[in-house]
Amino acid sequence: MSFIAEISNYPFLSRALITAAIVGIAAGVVGCLIILRGLSLMGDAMSHAVLPGVALSFLLHIPMFIGALFTGLLTSLFIGAITDRSKTKKDAAIGIAFTLFFSIGVVMISMMETTTNLYHILFGDILTVTKEAMYTTLFVSLAVLIIIIVSYRQLKLTTFDPVFSRMNGINPAFWHYTVMIMLALITVVSLQTIGIILVVAMLITPASSAYLISKSLHKMMLLSATFGLFSAVTGIYISYILNVPSGACIVIIATLIYLVIFTLNQTKKRFITKG
Repeated sequence: MSFIAEISNYPFLSRALITAAIVGIAAGVVGCLIILRGLSLMGDAMSHAVLPGVALSFLLHIPMFIGALFTGLLTSLFIGAITDRSKTKKDAAIGIAFTLFFSIGVVMISMMETTTNLYHILFGDILTVTKEAMYTTLFVSLAVLIIIIVSYRQLKLTTFDPVFSRMNGINPAFWHYTVMIMLALITVVSLQTIGIILVVAMLITPASSAYLISKSLHKMMLLSATFGLFSAVTGIYISYILNVPSGACIVIIATLIYLVIFTLNQTKKRFITKG
């Protein structure tokens, strides 16, 4: 009851809760495409590579969203160029890219004369979310979800059978970069909620939980969004009660959901085997 009263009395807390819920849903849905396409490492790379964009935004006095999105997309193109034009393996290219961009970001922030706290950038500070940031998160997340709903057939075909989709006139490369753009957008709007370090967990963990108990893509997306929403809201509540970082709480709840589902699955398999 105290938490509900605080939400009513303090706008910053209600903004934090709404923003976290939006991010949990959107990241959960996009995460399904990421893990099914084998791009989990790409999510990690994208989350780290936006750091220079954040620093650049402070230097140029522009919205953090613009700078972070720029470097996120630049990372995707950089990885594509390395893998397409050399013998470098994709996972190696991802490792090269995200460590490079992340290091550049750390150097830039350390050289900046600003009160910006690197800790908040890395691990999030959802209680500082402004009304403008909340609306930006809502707009971007809705845009991404609409793209997924409208292009569901193309995304599904290129995810599960790129060869068949190409034979039907669907360009897998185009939809690959569409997924990369959506990944960059969700990564950027998640920065203030759970930070650069932890954003990959919200992309991968709810989707992995849903994957364990789903037999179709649309059910997996619905379950992943539900797990993401529950993790976000519960994480905010626990962080309020214990006065600990909200981003870390959200990730811990998401991981606990995965472990519970994993344990139940293993238990079920053992009973079926014995039977």
